[in-house]
Amino acid sequence: MSTPQPHGAGDLASAVSSRVAAYTDELVSIRRDLHMHPELGREEFRTTELINDRLVKAGLTPRLLPGTGVVCDIHPERGSGDGRGMIAFRGDIDALPVEDIKDVPYRSTVPGRAHACGHDVHTSVTLGTALVLADLARDGVLPRPVRLIFQPAEEKMPGGALDVIKAGGLEGVEEIHAVHCDPRVEVGRVALRAGAITSACDRLIVTLGGPGGHTARPHQSTDLVTALAKMAAELPAALARRVDPRSGVSVVWGRVNAGVAPNVIPQRGELDGTLRCLDIEAWRQAPDLLQELIGSIAETYGAKWELEHHRGVPPVVNDADAVAAARAVATGFLGAASVEVTEQSLGGEDFSWFLEDVPGQLTRLGVRPVGEAPYDLHQGRFDVDERAIGVGVRLFAGLAVRAPR
Repeated sequence: MSTPQPHGAGDLASAVSSRVAAYTDELVSIRRDLHMHPELGREEFRTTELINDRLVKAGLTPRLLPGTGVVCDIHPERGSGDGRGMIAFRGDIDALPVEDIKDVPYRSTVPGRAHACGHDVHTSVTLGTALVLADLARDGVLPRPVRLIFQPAEEKMPGGALDVIKAGGLEGVEEIHAVHCDPRVEVGRVALRAGAITSACDRLIVTLGGPGGHTARPHQSTDLVTALAKMAAELPAALARRVDPRSGVSVVWGRVNAGVAPNVIPQRGELDGTLRCLDIEAWRQAPDLLQELIGSIAETYGAKWELEHHRGVPPVVNDADAVAAARAVATGFLGAASVEVTEQSLGGEDFSWFLEDVPGQLTRLGVRPVGEAPYDLHQGRFDVDERAIGVGVRLFAGLAVRAPR
């Protein structure tokens, strides 16, 4: 006997919620399994196999991306679609090179690896969306084709989104959505923003060189450590003065390396860090400005210099119409009090590459347990309230089945 087919918005919301409830325990188990077995970008072989196997078990026909990652399409039953184009949902699947120091049963079993950014949640949300929408398609109430993108290597620069695009993952897609865990937002809530929601993020490696010498006679050499210190301090400040202050340019060094002995002026030193920028135009201007400013500072101390500027990702710029759709779905499927506005962050996200080609939006998914202080992303203690998985699935599924405007 076929399942009764809901037609109204309220019926669809109820149908989605009931199916999410049916899969909740399994999705939590999957998230914990992924959390225990984290894999770095382009090494997510076990994760890819788990996703692929569950999609096949659901009667779907996923296709493997080159290397790692999965793409899976779900189409309406013949005659049940409303003619709209394909909507896509992205879940990133890689982990970080961070030690998991939580005292929980599902703690990472891989030394020096952890899902400290919530990608295990993103994967579980996207997989749960596939299961729910497959059910709705069989019931004849999926109104448009859907693509689930399980993307590798989000934490790599310039990001695995480019791998997906190169493999044709956006072909036929007219709209795309993603979620990202936000420990500042309480579970059960989502945070939205039209326009730029993240920053551009690049990697900078500045190398200074000189002849070396004795620290007793810096005037006969290039005082390289002093030059390196000046570069570390002055370059961020000088760059910030050469662009519009509203662009939010930030250079922060994560590694400084020079010398092996206290009385030897080294021949080489390195600064390694990130350039972040809230404004895409300032991001495009940055390469020429960096060359000019680094050359000027190095010349003052007679140091030779090289710059490795690894372009990372542009800002994620959310489409206003896509954000309006997410707000309407969140209000209808999660409740009127479930939506808040978020600010633009200095974090980078390679979902931006998808939005260069297709309109869409990134939602901040609340994962903080009510009444508890959050642990920030990229920390070994980071964890989530797993009720967020069901919230994310309801949001994605609601976006897929919402009525046309």
